[in-house]
Amino acid sequence: MCDTFVAMKDSTADGSMIFGKNSDREPNEAQSLEFHPLAEHGPGKTLRCTYLEIPQARRTRAVLLSRPFWMWGAEMGANDRGVVIGNEAVWTKMPLTKEKRLTGMDLVRLGLERGETAAGAMQIIVAMLSDYGQGGPCGCEGRKFFYHNSFLIADPHEAWVLETAGALWAAVKVKSFYSISNGLTIGETFDASHPDLIDNARANGWLKKGDDFDFAKCYADRFYTYFSACGRRRGRSTALLDAAAGRVGTAEAIAILRDHGEVDYRPDGHLLIDRLCAHSAAGPARHAAQSCGSLVSHLIPGRQTHWATGTSAPCTGIFKPIRFDGDVLPEIGPAPGRLYDADTLWWRHEVLHRSILKDFRAGLGIIREERDVLERDFLAKADRCQDGAGYDLACDAFSRARVAEEQWIERAAGLRQAKTTGWFYQRYWRRQNRKAKIPI
Repeated sequence: MCDTFVAMKDSTADGSMIFGKNSDREPNEAQSLEFHPLAEHGPGKTLRCTYLEIPQARRTRAVLLSRPFWMWGAEMGANDRGVVIGNEAVWTKMPLTKEKRLTGMDLVRLGLERGETAAGAMQIIVAMLSDYGQGGPCGCEGRKFFYHNSFLIADPHEAWVLETAGALWAAVKVKSFYSISNGLTIGETFDASHPDLIDNARANGWLKKGDDFDFAKCYADRFYTYFSACGRRRGRSTALLDAAAGRVGTAEAIAILRDHGEVDYRPDGHLLIDRLCAHSAAGPARHAAQSCGSLVSHLIPGRQTHWATGTSAPCTGIFKPIRFDGDVLPEIGPAPGRLYDADTLWWRHEVLHRSILKDFRAGLGIIREERDVLERDFLAKADRCQDGAGYDLACDAFSRARVAEEQWIERAAGLRQAKTTGWFYQRYWRRQNRKAKIPI
């Protein structure tokens, strides 16, 4: 489960494009923050995606990715042309393909590696969908977890929402701002579509004679869409974007990704996946609902700054600036795997995150003020950062963030389990910690 949004030039404070995404997956599904440089490939080369081998492109763009450790594809990312993409799981009436095809995450990475613009990346995804289809298991532990995908694709000039149902699709060009979650959002009006989209709905009886075609009404699976609680999450992100219209910036986007919907939020106090900053819990509805990675992109023609946590839980993580400016990503240790590894950025932060979960309100109190001061300093330095100094900016931010998190881990180690925390919730996290061999 995920949430992705974009604010266009008329909604932002400085006329830029602002993109944000939380990637919600299983709690032990570590994500690797990684950079891959521009590359040239010889003729006849092939590319192994998560499940499928396809022809390689002659050239692939430089990309910054947040990638679940076990797959080739990415949950979200950016390229050196200023294109950013995030995807969402959606459930439709079209049959799910359990055969191993391209996953939605593969399509994100392919769009970034091969797309020069948002529209171009969208066309690449559509072509790949037509040529190879989407399908295969999309969960790390949940190998029976299958879904279709929607995408939000932006560059410094425009943004597109692309929603799919099997091999079929519809797309709308964004105006002002837009948010997507785990349900179809495109209705009667769209700017492009698969040529068989309406005829297929009519042939299956989803579009009655005399009715106007509405993509979401005709194709959405109402049961899975309802229990994903995507309507509530999308409503919340849309309301927050609307309230900040005309002044959305990086800080406002980060605040949206950290939103719990209430001041005294308790991670054990709700059943559905109905918060933007998602914390996993027991039960099928919330197990695959930990925000395992977060990204905000500030897009200006000629200069893009990407703010990534490289960790789970944006409320406990630190957003750090990254630019495609000489060297890109500082040394952050090896890519994480299935089990706890203190040398990796993602797992090291889990010690802090899961310590805070013992007493969420008190735990956030340990870090909130220092976290916000640190990020305000990063934002100010990013605003003043000249071309050619992006790597130094990133190195300073990642280094200072690590020092701060190490101090917070020491403080959070003294937290006791809150008496109000439910027993099932405590047992759930104890099991997750044992599975990952994390020292909590």
